[in-house]
Amino acid sequence: MACPHAQTPEGAREIEETVRTDFSNAMSYGGYLDLERLLSAQHPVSVPEHHDEMLFIIQHQTSELWLKLMLHELVESRRLMDNDDIGKSLKCLARVKHIQKTLTEQWAVLATLTPREYAQFRGSLGSSSGFQSYQYRAVEFILGNKHQGMLQVFESDPGAHELLSKLLHEPTVYDAFLRALARAGYAVPVEILNRDVSKPWVFQESLVPIYKDIYESDDTTWSLYQACEDLVDLEDNFQAWRFRHMRVVQRTIGFKKGTGGSSGVDFLKRALDLTFFPELFAVRTEIGK
Repeated sequence: MACPHAQTPEGAREIEETVRTDFSNAMSYGGYLDLERLLSAQHPVSVPEHHDEMLFIIQHQTSELWLKLMLHELVESRRLMDNDDIGKSLKCLARVKHIQKTLTEQWAVLATLTPREYAQFRGSLGSSSGFQSYQYRAVEFILGNKHQGMLQVFESDPGAHELLSKLLHEPTVYDAFLRALARAGYAVPVEILNRDVSKPWVFQESLVPIYKDIYESDDTTWSLYQACEDLVDLEDNFQAWRFRHMRVVQRTIGFKKGTGGSSGVDFLKRALDLTFFPELFAVRTEIGK
């Protein structure tokens, strides 16, 4: 006997008899994802409400969700490296790389916002700015771009301040990798292993010969070789995201100051000089010599 729910107009696909339609006492898709709360979290502030502000809000909210997952994966990657489970750690980094590509591609959506459209509601944003994204700062912290002074931006947000303070004083993913290399028998200098992890990473010449050996030796464990390449990919992706961000800002507001007080495009251009794993790029000059 045909299910009553399978009655459909001619040519339409029938609903299978086993498909559940009653969720009065069962978890639904919307319930599991808490869609009622998620989809009601967009609150345009422009008066009258400007059509394109919804794009601006959703662009940044989805970015924050991806940053949350990125941080989740980087923390786990670090933990796995601490346990010398490099293979599983690389699985986390592979996921991070895909998240980065998604975040970079998202800029194309925001780039559809013309200067005139943005100007019509930009003033309503007040002093709010992406500069104040604590999750973005958390990702930078765990990758090595530590900045003690950045904490003051989040003094009014205890939760964000606590998270960033914690990450400031914890080893980075790179620290965890270097310690794994030391346990694997590579001569990572003790002063690097015992460095003050609250400080931003600076180039260490002594690591270049170690990476040269990893890249050139036929005896290198594949997972260590792959980890080096994954870290390079991660930095390349981060720089692509930064560059795309800068270009979208430039095409939308030109050289105006940022809403949060930064110099805008000039500030974003300087961020392109930041690096997480400089030795992994420096070694490329030495390979083959």
